Amino acid sequence: MRKKNKDITYKEIFKTLLKSVREFKREAWLSMFFIVLEAVIECAMPFIMSNLIDTMQNSLSNDEMVRTVLIYSGILVVMAFASLACGIIAGRMSAKAGVGFASNLKEDLFKKINTFSFYNIDKFSVSSLVTRQNSDVWFVQMCFTMLIRICLRAPLMTIFSIIMAGILAPNLFWIYFITIPVLSSALIFIALRAMPMFRGIFQKYDKLNESVEENVRGIRVVKTYVREEYEKEKFNASSDNLAKNFIKAEKLVALNAPIMQAVMYLSMFLIMFIGSSIIVKTTTMQDGKVIADLTVGNLSSLITYGAQILMSINMFSMIFVMFSMSLASMKRICEVLNEEPSIKNKENPVLEMANGDIEFKNVSFKYSEKAEKFALEGVNVKIKNGQMIGIVGGTGSSKSTLVNLISRFYDTTEGEVLVGGVNVKDYDLKTLRNNVSMVLQNNVLFSGTIAENLRWGNKEASDEDIKKACEIAQASQFVEGFPDKYQMMIQQGGINVSGGQKQRLCIARAILKNPKVLILDDSTSAVDTKTDALIRKGLRKTLPNTTKIIIAQRINSVEDADFIIVMDDGKINGIGTHEELLKTNSIYQEIYEIQNRIGGK
Repeated sequence: MRKKNKDITYKEIFKTLLKSVREFKREAWLSMFFIVLEAVIECAMPFIMSNLIDTMQNSLSNDEMVRTVLIYSGILVVMAFASLACGIIAGRMSAKAGVGFASNLKEDLFKKINTFSFYNIDKFSVSSLVTRQNSDVWFVQMCFTMLIRICLRAPLMTIFSIIMAGILAPNLFWIYFITIPVLSSALIFIALRAMPMFRGIFQKYDKLNESVEENVRGIRVVKTYVREEYEKEKFNASSDNLAKNFIKAEKLVALNAPIMQAVMYLSMFLIMFIGSSIIVKTTTMQDGKVIADLTVGNLSSLITYGAQILMSINMFSMIFVMFSMSLASMKRICEVLNEEPSIKNKENPVLEMANGDIEFKNVSFKYSEKAEKFALEGVNVKIKNGQMIGIVGGTGSSKSTLVNLISRFYDTTEGEVLVGGVNVKDYDLKTLRNNVSMVLQNNVLFSGTIAENLRWGNKEASDEDIKKACEIAQASQFVEGFPDKYQMMIQQGGINVSGGQKQRLCIARAILKNPKVLILDDSTSAVDTKTDALIRKGLRKTLPNTTKIIIAQRINSVEDADFIIVMDDGKINGIGTHEELLKTNSIYQEIYEIQNRIGGK
């Protein structure tokens, strides 16, 4: 039984994601170190300015005044350049750490997805996995970069500024205890309201990507049925819906700036009004020096510190909003990284396969634990090494499901599948799939040359091996007709070759593995009957010790098989040779009669 997923805690999310920082920890720590230095310097500068202003108020000679200004100016210039240098270094380090973290995270996601079984892929959907690897990682990268910069800088600036403001003007310190909670409460309220909105937006991203992927893959069908306008309208509807939700969320987040400015200006007004009154009432002269409860320099610095405090709180609120937006992405990424592949190796797996014997023992299978009905039920069949077996049946009769269990793309719900006398669950997955070569219904070729695509079957295959495999698959004739022959570039998805050519190249690729078991899942549907017969003849002749399983819609594609399995509604309806089934099996008889009926009578 598969374990049910539980909600991921924040601690688990951070622990999982931070593993991807790896070699960029140094840059992250250096960035934070220089941010601390920058914050300390920036908080010290208003204090220096305060001393300069107060000193200038005292009765000084011209020489003393010039000397004082030069000394303080020199100190401030050095501090300004030091702050700038710290900011530049921190920015470079945080950018490098952020990009490196995102690169590692994408790599970790990609590796994890490649361990998934078909069950895991079906659970997330392809479009959702693409969104998580791109959009979600981008949001997390932005959040990470801001966290190591602003999230550290904002609280430090706030704390340092409050301390310095308290030292300079304890009699005005109470203003911040009013304005800071008001601003913080408002900004936190906005962020908390925005969080669920952004969670919903990412789900809509999945649907939008799914629509685009579906449209691009089925572009030929779209054009054939002149449905471009319909697809455009469908995309526009999804895009507009996404935009409306984004605008709604951004409108809420946009309230940050006016609220922050209103509170900041209110604070400045109170500080200047009350501070000026204190200065006017308490200022006296003693021995040529200005004595006051609050000096002009203190007031100037207090205003600067107030601005720093409020700006830091605003930056922190931006981080909080960004974090809220990214939290949904973090969770979605962690769901993938923490997903346990439903199919994985046992300890000490079997590393060798003796032969291509196959046996299904009381096999039943469900795609989901919640499914009420079995996709396969009570399957029992034995196939000897080297035999050629045909499988026929109506659409939805679970023909492909049956052979997917041999390669262990799915695990049986009940019973067991044996290959070479060993339960497929006991094999090392690489060993099993290297020995069970399968040409799926959806034939896929990758960008690259024909030779590069064929070497997916055997990366060490020589040019002669490739040509021989193509001869068996009846692909050599059309490949030799291309100007670049085996070096011809295949475009993405194999769109520059026909369906029949693609099928034959995929068969050649499977043959190159020299497998113990070869499965052709409706893989000759796009070729003519003569070519189909030649492919089967070539397989019998060149792969006598390979068990060959052919799923087909056409009876003439399997009629020369050693025996044929007739599937119906997830069960074996009949087993026998072509002649035996024509006499005893009604489903087989019906398929044969329909396909051989002349004139539609």
